Amino acid sequence: MGKMDVKPTAKRKLFCEISPLTYAISLRKMRLIRHIKNIFSPTKFAKTKAAPLPIILYKHTSLIRRRLGDVDMQLQDNKAANLSIAAPKINGVLVKPGETFSFWQLVGPCTKGKGYKEGLTISSGKPARGIGGGMCQYTNLIHWLVLHSPLEIIEHHHHDGVDLFPDYGRKVPFGCGTSIVYNYLDYRFKNNSDSTFQVLTHLTQTHLCGELRVNLAQENSYHIIEEDAHFEQIGEHYFRKNTIVKQTIDKRTGRELEREIIKKSHAKVMYPYPVTSPSPSQK
Repeated sequence: MGKMDVKPTAKRKLFCEISPLTYAISLRKMRLIRHIKNIFSPTKFAKTKAAPLPIILYKHTSLIRRRLGDVDMQLQDNKAANLSIAAPKINGVLVKPGETFSFWQLVGPCTKGKGYKEGLTISSGKPARGIGGGMCQYTNLIHWLVLHSPLEIIEHHHHDGVDLFPDYGRKVPFGCGTSIVYNYLDYRFKNNSDSTFQVLTHLTQTHLCGELRVNLAQENSYHIIEEDAHFEQIGEHYFRKNTIVKQTIDKRTGRELEREIIKKSHAKVMYPYPVTSPSPSQK
């Protein structure tokens, strides 16, 4: 019997991939499901605001207008406008013992009617445009603050698998970013401690600024370190790899109490990468 030519079966499209209409239907479905879950959830969401608590646990600033490949800088200006609308909704919020911080519960939908503009978004692993684009930078900042605390991250999404842009003034290790989409991809953390924490944020002309404050002195400090950061060629493509580690340190003795691997990255580089480029840890 002769050999039969077997043609590979084309990958069947998901319902949301068929057309813009089916995508919109899927989006509404996902948002409705999350909305219903929120209504019937026993979760106590943080919503109370107050004057700044006395102790700064950690603070960080993030450059708003960054050079991202050939992305239109107008989208960065629009992002600054979007962040300025969202910041007051977060600034000053208390996360009391037993409460959960939800980004979208506080910020709500980013619509034209609220003044949000078209900013940079990521869709299917590629740069795109969308109303309210740029909110990921906000949750990136909050995530970095929370990593330096005992707070428990209970929902965190990331653009896994791709490294979209070359580094430009990077201060935070690759792999510490977030991905959010109203309202079904959220960023959430829970306070399981006996202390009350507070998120403070504001904008300057150039930076998004944040502080994580607390009402009681903490016995431990937290350090985030990057290990084994390098680029690796596999076939015709390059991949970015690293490991993000969280250290819990006893403030009194300086002794490491816990060492937790929180992220291992293996991301395809989506920009021209020269072999002679230094590794991320050398930049």
